[in-house]
Amino acid sequence: MLLAAAALWPLGACPAWAAPVFSAPILAYHRFDPLKAGPTTVRDSTFLAQLDWLDRRHYAVTPLRTLVDQLSGRAPPPSGPEAAITVDDGHVSVFTDLFPIIRWRRIPVTLFIYPSAISNAPYALTWAQLREMQASGLVDVQSHTYWHPNFRTEKKRRTAADYAAFVDLQLTRSKSVLEARLGRPVTLLAWPYGIVDPELEAAARRAGYAAGFDFAGGQAKPAADLLSTPRIPIGDGDRGPALAAALGAPSRAMRP
Repeated sequence: MLLAAAALWPLGACPAWAAPVFSAPILAYHRFDPLKAGPTTVRDSTFLAQLDWLDRRHYAVTPLRTLVDQLSGRAPPPSGPEAAITVDDGHVSVFTDLFPIIRWRRIPVTLFIYPSAISNAPYALTWAQLREMQASGLVDVQSHTYWHPNFRTEKKRRTAADYAAFVDLQLTRSKSVLEARLGRPVTLLAWPYGIVDPELEAAARRAGYAAGFDFAGGQAKPAADLLSTPRIPIGDGDRGPALAAALGAPSRAMRP
């Protein structure tokens, strides 16, 4: 079982590889479709071409939990280029389109889910589908808050106390529901709309999250605070040179 990244090494007890110099792109997707692209929809053929691009450049697609352990110094750094794949929101196309591809290619993926939609919204996955994907060993299900709020909007319209309580509910309820429904620990969080600030980070830390992910772009690098780790939004137009530009220079681990 992969190590959870919820704890830090005691001061002075880190192994020699705990401060590596490396970076890795974390790709962020939303929806998939056999034929039609959209602002947040990638065609199946495009996704396959993107996987081929990574493969030709010798990227290892690693589980996000493993990358978090590497970034936090809990695991040795990668020995070559590495990337992680994430998918937000829980659209049904994750099951109908993405899941057959990752089973065929044996690619690990992390899903960031807001549980209020699951088995409720017509566009969303069901709990049975999430359990089936999780059972494959390729899919890890993590939190995207409880109903995907815009925290900036909520902060403007609420009192300070009400806003703090609202944030805590979004973070803790999502975590508890996912853990109860799927029976796995939830320690990773994707911030809705990529909105994150020190107040939200503090709330996530209190709720028991080890890492949080935004849409700042750029590659993830080792850091003491992983609650605003960047991801790279990927669209249907990101092929060849465009994908290379989005991901930046190939990441290579360099041992000290």
